[in-house]
Amino acid sequence: MAFTVDSHHHFWDTTNRDYDYYWMTDDLMVLQGKRRPRDLRPWLQANGIDRTVLVQTIPSLQETKDFLEIAAATDFVAGTVGWVDLTDPAVGKVIAELKARPDGKYLVAIRHQVHDEADPEWLMRDDVQRGIAAVGEASLTYDILVRSRELPAALATVQAFPQMRFVVDHIAKPDIARREIEPWTSRMKPLSFHPNVWVKVSGMITEADWYRWTPDDLVPYVQNLLQWFGPSRLMFGSDWPVCMLAGTYSQMYAAAVHALGDLSEEDRAAIFGGNAAEAYRLDLGS
Repeated sequence: MAFTVDSHHHFWDTTNRDYDYYWMTDDLMVLQGKRRPRDLRPWLQANGIDRTVLVQTIPSLQETKDFLEIAAATDFVAGTVGWVDLTDPAVGKVIAELKARPDGKYLVAIRHQVHDEADPEWLMRDDVQRGIAAVGEASLTYDILVRSRELPAALATVQAFPQMRFVVDHIAKPDIARREIEPWTSRMKPLSFHPNVWVKVSGMITEADWYRWTPDDLVPYVQNLLQWFGPSRLMFGSDWPVCMLAGTYSQMYAAAVHALGDLSEEDRAAIFGGNAAEAYRLDLGS
C-alpha cells in the first residue's frame, strides 16, 4: 500500500514560557497559541494524507526531545526533523543519545535556521561543517533551511558531503511576492546536479503576497524545479501551521497540486509520499 506523506509541518505551544519562539514576531500573532496533533488531524483526513514529518521550530534540544515523544504517541507522525547544536564539539554524542532513546527511531534528520544567521557563509564554518559531518555519520538527513543568499554555501556543503542526504526546505524561499527569479534560479539549479539532494515543495504561499496570491504565482518556480530535479526528488510539504498566514492547509495543498501540473500516477505518488520516505528513510508501517 502506498502512503501519502506531508513532509513538513510543525507543532508548538507559545504559552509555554520555557520556549523562545523568537521568530514569531507581532505581525505573526495569528500563529500564536497551541498547535497540536488533534488540530492537524482533520486537515490530513480532508486531504488524504496518511503520514507526516514533524519539523523543529526553534534551536532547542528540549523541543527535539518533546517532538520525539509526540511522534511516538501520534499515529500519523512518521519522523521528526530535530535540532542539535552543530557547533558543539560533542554533537556526535548528543545525536547518539537522542537516537538511543526509546523514541529515538523517529529522529530522521537535523535542521538549523541558517537563514536567521547574520553570516551568509555560516554553513561553511569549520565547527558547523564538523557538526554536519556528525549528522551524516549518524545516518541522518540534513534539512537545508536557507534563502537565495545562503544557497552558495548550501551548494558547497552538499559538494563536501556527497554520501549524505540533503533536503532543501521551502524551495529555498524565493521572494515570490516580488516574482523573484534571480538570483534564485542560478543558485538553486546547481543543486540539482547532485543526486543526494531533494527539495520540499512547501512554504511557498507565505513567500507570496499573503492576501493576493493565486496558485499561478507558484507555477514558474515549481515547474523549474520539476525540470531540474525531476519528480523523483521533489516532495510535498504543507508547512502547517505557518501556512495559515496566507491560507488554509487545503489551499496550500491545492496550490501545490496546481503548480505541479499534470503528473503520472507514479510521479504523483512519489512527490506526495515516496520521495519523503526515501529521503528520510521513513518507516511508514502498514
